[in-house]
Amino acid sequence: MSMVNPLAKARGLGSAKSGVHHWYAQRASALLLLFLVGWLIFSMFQLAGAEYIQARAFLSSPYNAAFMILLLISLFYHGMLGLQVVIEDYVHRPGLEIVLHFLTRAGAFSGMAIGIVYVLKLALGA
Repeated sequence: MSMVNPLAKARGLGSAKSGVHHWYAQRASALLLLFLVGWLIFSMFQLAGAEYIQARAFLSSPYNAAFMILLLISLFYHGMLGLQVVIEDYVHRPGLEIVLHFLTRAGAFSGMAIGIVYVLKLALGA
């Protein structure tokens, strides 16, 4: 039987000091996504019935291309943060947790890179 106070055992084992940053990043990306998805819906209504040439011309605008790239980055980043929480909460095998974190990040960064390349190809007319 240990005579050590349970509070003394728990000291130093608390937060990893990254939870608040993660929480703020999740909320900030969600707020950014609200505005960007609103822009996307408005843009889709504007382009309803348009042909490929008009849609490509729309995306050739620097502002629209930048908004689309920002939408892709924030969408994949927000999804990555959300999946990280799910993995941390429900996966209890350390090896599998590391693999899933790696796959989540690799998928998110790959999606960002591929999306940015294709938006730039459309915007620049390549």
